[in-house]
Amino acid sequence: MDNSEFISSWIGSKIKDIRKEQGLNLNDLSEKSGISIAMISKIENGRVYPTLPSLLQLFDALEISLNTFFNDFYIKDNFPGYIFRKRKEYKHVDKEEDSEGFNYETILSQTIKKSSMEISLLTLSEHSKRKKLTTDGFEYIYLIKGTVDYELESQTFHMEAGDSLFFDGRMEHVPHNTTNEDAILLVIYFISAS
Repeated sequence: MDNSEFISSWIGSKIKDIRKEQGLNLNDLSEKSGISIAMISKIENGRVYPTLPSLLQLFDALEISLNTFFNDFYIKDNFPGYIFRKRKEYKHVDKEEDSEGFNYETILSQTIKKSSMEISLLTLSEHSKRKKLTTDGFEYIYLIKGTVDYELESQTFHMEAGDSLFFDGRMEHVPHNTTNEDAILLVIYFISAS
């Protein structure tokens, strides 16, 4: 996701949150703002980058100022080398207004420029062992099954099914299966394309 995609996703999600907090449906906001329901839906779901006039119409309809809307917006530039998320921290997202049984949760939204992606499924048996190593690029780990202690430099993250870890692969790392059952991890590598 590049910065423009991140920004449009962030703006859309926040507009939807404010609309729902005010008890408005898409039709209500459309009538108040003069913007079509289809366009508001596309903006809220991050499918289009809203124009400034459209944003101002929406802010006026929601009775919120430009400064207030963007007061908590920032792009993280102080990345500590990793992001660890417990399953309970994933954010529920309503993408389509009229859908049933579609439960989206945002696990990670991070900008990674000029990289290719490789996706692997890693099964760690109870007797697995390896020294810490490094890789070029970034890694995203999602624990599907089991329990793992993931060593990252001098820290250890205790991961249970559903937890995730995103980190700079240049940090020394190794997962340890601490049980007598297989652990299954989804591993996504983001490798620099430069």
